[in-house]
Amino acid sequence: MFKVIEKVVERILWESRFMVFLAVVASVLAAFVLVIIGTYDIFIVTKEAFHMFSSIDYFQEFHKEAIKHIVSAVDVYLISTVLLIFGLGLYELFISKIDAMEQDTKASKILVVHTLDQLKEKLAKVILMVLIVTFFKYAIEFKYEDIKNLLFLSIGVFLIAVSIYFMHKGHGEEHNEH
Repeated sequence: MFKVIEKVVERILWESRFMVFLAVVASVLAAFVLVIIGTYDIFIVTKEAFHMFSSIDYFQEFHKEAIKHIVSAVDVYLISTVLLIFGLGLYELFISKIDAMEQDTKASKILVVHTLDQLKEKLAKVILMVLIVTFFKYAIEFKYEDIKNLLFLSIGVFLIAVSIYFMHKGHGEEHNEH
């Protein structure tokens, strides 16, 4: 009797992994929405580019706004990439391997995830890139009125360089282990 109950409970627990599918669908849908938002930012810049030579004042204003829109679009695309990697990684870890992704010889293997550590590593790298782009988005808009602000900017750039260095150093050590 207890063996039957144990088997039923274990089966229910095992099948409960399919609730992760909701997170997969939500992540992929959110990634799609963010791609549309980023593309709309680029569309706005492209539409306004036709008017940029109408006057020198308009050109200077357009230049500032174009950079903000393009950096925002890159930021949104990177966040959508995080969501896509997360969604596909959850699917691979909890539900099933994606055969088409495993067998595709033309595509990069960046979306292939076999362990939770691989998923965390891939997410960490893309999240670091999101943080870097966000930092530079705000750095472009910031007014540097005194030397202290420039010092903080240089410290931020230095910390970004250090984080990229350690990210690549860790990546090199990972390849040496395999």
